Amino acid sequence: LQKELLKYKQEARNLQGIKDALQQRLLQQDAAVLQLKQELLRANMDKEELHNQNVDLQRKVEERNRLLAEYKKELCQKDRHLQQHQSKLDEMLRQLSEASYQQVDLERELEHKEALLAHCMKREAEE
Repeated sequence: LQKELLKYKQEARNLQGIKDALQQRLLQQDAAVLQLKQELLRANMDKEELHNQNVDLQRKVEERNRLLAEYKKELCQKDRHLQQHQSKLDEMLRQLSEASYQQVDLERELEHKEALLAHCMKREAEE
């Protein structure tokens, strides 16, 4: 019985050692799982933050695209106005040129009539 008791005590000590080793290993695994959970939580938080930043950047891009479309529309309108004003300016320059030619013609005609008048006055004075 003594031998058997020693054998069982030895077996109990061996089992206790195995149990302690397994408990230690379980604690290490629990610590590793806890660390992985923390890393996963951090990664999820980072992912959520990146998603929010992405949404914000997309909103800003859409806003800038909207502004760009408005600016392009305004630019097209200004181009049309500029073309209209350019056409009006060209027409006015043409009219001014015609008026200038007419003025030159009228000045020549005036000079001719003044010369005729002077000639007539001279003839009348001689007569």
